[in-house]
Amino acid sequence: MKTRPGICQRKRRYATREEAEAVALHADVTLRAYKCALCKQFHLTSRTKGLRVPRPPLRPSS
Repeated sequence: MKTRPGICQRKRRYATREEAEAVALHADVTLRAYKCALCKQFHLTSRTKGLRVPRPPLRPSS
């Protein structure tokens, strides 16, 4: 996700993903953390369009 400079400047910045995700847990809407390519810190977003959901790990065959 490319963040425009004006958007980056208006958003709150978090030093770590864990810090951002802790704040997201207390929000009224679903938020996710992402690393900003401009400031190299983490922001929160509610956008999910184009988000790739990780596959669950494969179970080993017995």
